[in-house]
Amino acid sequence: MALSPNFHTIFATSQSSSNSASPKLPASHSSLTSFHFSTKTVRGNSYNLSRTSASDEKWRANVSFFPAFLNKGKDAKALKEELLEAIAPLDGGADATLEDQQRVDQIARKLEAVSPTKEPLKSDLLNGKWVLIYTTSKSILQTQRPKFLRSTTNYQAINTDTLRAQNMESWPFFNQVTADLTPLNARKVAVKFDSFKIGGLIPIKAPGRARGELEITYLDEELRISRGDKGNLFILKMVDPSYRVPV
Repeated sequence: MALSPNFHTIFATSQSSSNSASPKLPASHSSLTSFHFSTKTVRGNSYNLSRTSASDEKWRANVSFFPAFLNKGKDAKALKEELLEAIAPLDGGADATLEDQQRVDQIARKLEAVSPTKEPLKSDLLNGKWVLIYTTSKSILQTQRPKFLRSTTNYQAINTDTLRAQNMESWPFFNQVTADLTPLNARKVAVKFDSFKIGGLIPIKAPGRARGELEITYLDEELRISRGDKGNLFILKMVDPSYRVPV
């Protein structure tokens, strides 16, 4: 059975430059290992006024309030609606122009700045099965191939209690890959793939170089944003919070 051209769909691997004896995956394995998390730090404005009288302290309090109010902008709900509206016509990212990608990224960054979950790896909201609704990853989108040779839907499942992850393709290939996760901080994990399943049935041991990193930059009960170490953006929606990754 031929391998899917999308077989590394959700985590992008960091490939070793050494000439090791690890088995070489076919080029068609380039997409089930493509999802990543990357850190983004947001710094707030600071105000440093030197006058210290009582009246000035009151004035300073009023001054500091208005910039905070103006900078707050849209809340998470409004930003989520704007983000979903922006990606709806883009076929998961396959039809996105550079301008589209920049707009989606800009909205995503605003949403990341107001994420209600500051430590995603400690949250039960991360557990379950997610569906990928948008990405910039070329290895996943496979836009150089006819649509009938692209996976119609890609899923990712994570369980934080067992530190396991699973990526799954739907029609026409149904490939899968499972991985162990090692927390690097409260938002970021190292990913080491251990087993591929061709067509969801035929197991193949993953080579040692099949690894990467993943960081969760936004998380609530229905939406997750992840960024990869190759700079790709991944947006997913929760479909089954009860799903368990095989151990």
